[in-house]
Amino acid sequence: MPYPTFAGTMDILFHYFPQLTDHQRQLFQQLETEFRGWNERLNLVARTDVGNLAERHFLHSLGIAKVVEFAPGAAVLDVGTGGGLPGLPLAILFPEVKFHLVDSIGKKIHAVQEMARALHLVNLTAEQIRAEQLRPKYDYIVSRAVARLGTFHGWIAHRYKPRGTAAPGSGLYYLKGGDLTEEIKESGLPAKVVDLKDFFAEEFFETKKVVVVPNS
Repeated sequence: MPYPTFAGTMDILFHYFPQLTDHQRQLFQQLETEFRGWNERLNLVARTDVGNLAERHFLHSLGIAKVVEFAPGAAVLDVGTGGGLPGLPLAILFPEVKFHLVDSIGKKIHAVQEMARALHLVNLTAEQIRAEQLRPKYDYIVSRAVARLGTFHGWIAHRYKPRGTAAPGSGLYYLKGGDLTEEIKESGLPAKVVDLKDFFAEEFFETKKVVVVPNS
């Protein structure tokens, strides 16, 4: 696969997700502007990495969508969302899916709420709360590497809808990097690992993966 080149920052998203509507493209452009503004105040991602927002944060978040197609009307929980990743990009990509983003840091959740309001994302809510304190049930759970797999799964294992009522493919979609063999073995979970390098040509994705743990 030839290494693609992109004239503008968001072009990388448009290359890998050509099905995006004009409205979705505009939302991603707006998200970049909003995210940069909030990052100046709160350091949502390392300031040295702001130039790589599209590739290393937005596209990385959307890697989950290369592995699963969330069912319309389904509920997705994003745990430890920080500045809204992966939830904000996924909410733009799946406008008919309901997203609930949670984090224990209030100022980051405030930033997420304000970005969602600016983009008029009516399918997204954000709350300062720990996953273990939640009561609702969800079809899918997503996150970007906030803890070792076994530890993280313990926090969210009881947050799924019953398998009979959950959407197809219900389960955890966890963005992680590196060699996960030992971590998965330690967890004792029936995890499947999907390499993002199979979908994205950039060097950043060489070691990036989506760990899938079915809703059991």
